[in-house]
Parts: sequence; C-alpha cells; structure tokens
Amino acid sequence: ASIPLAISAQEKFGVQSTIANISASFGSSMGQNGCAGIYPAIMVAMIAPTIGIDPLSLHFLAAMLPAIALGSIGVAGVGGGGTFAALIVLSTLNFPVALVGIFIAIEPIVDMARTALNVNGSMMSGVLANRILNNHTADDMPAVIDRP
Repeated sequence: ASIPLAISAQEKFGVQSTIANISASFGSSMGQNGCAGIYPAIMVAMIAPTIGIDPLSLHFLAAMLPAIALGSIGVAGVGGGGTFAALIVLSTLNFPVALVGIFIAIEPIVDMARTALNVNGSMMSGVLANRILNNHTADDMPAVIDRP
C-alpha cells in the first residue's frame, strides 16, 4: 500500500521514475530493515534479562547478530514478518517463544514505526541510487517542501 506514495515522494526528490519504481518495489518485498533486523533485536534484548542473560555482553551479542541475520532471510516480504523473524531468532537462541505474546498487545503501534522505517529505507536507497547513477548534486534536486 505504500509503494505508490514512496514512488511519488522519490519523484519529488528528483529520482528518475524507473529507479523510484525499482527501489520502492524491492524495498517493499526484500529490504525491510525494520521488520527483519531491528525489531527482532529489540525483542530479544528485552526478553534476555527476564531469563537472566545480560543483553549487552559480547557473548550474547555474538550469538544474537548471526541469528538475526539468518532469521531475516525470506521473512521481509511476508505480512507480519517482524513477528515471524522474532520467533525464528528466539527459537534459535533457545529463548521461551511464549514471551512473544507479551509484545502482541503493542504490535499495532510498533508496526507503524517499523513500516515507517522500512519505507524510509527503500526511499533512501532510491535517492542514493539515482544520485550515484546520474551524478546529481544536492543543488540539482528540487525542493521537496514548499516554503511560503
């Protein structure tokens, strides 16, 4: 549902139509950094102290980061992918998966923030790709916000 808005916002930034279409499409299906990367990390870091693990220890971080990287593969294009990615990471780390139920109550609020992060990431990749491919400078870009 956010693809048309992401495309039009990128075009306002001066991104070519083809680049805007590709980055918005790929961003909505593959590049969901909020759902597949940040949300599982936050959930695991909040659950770890409840079972007696220090979430800032190097040993825990060394186990958590590869689990998140592997758990995020293939989850980005799925609706509710953040919860699925968190379940995969929790089960990989032998955490109690039932604790995800605590976060289901606030899922709609968190989902809005994850969606904003995902859309922002896909739009930023479109703007950067356009700038790299067309050698634009900031002065070449039209103003996005109209000021009175």
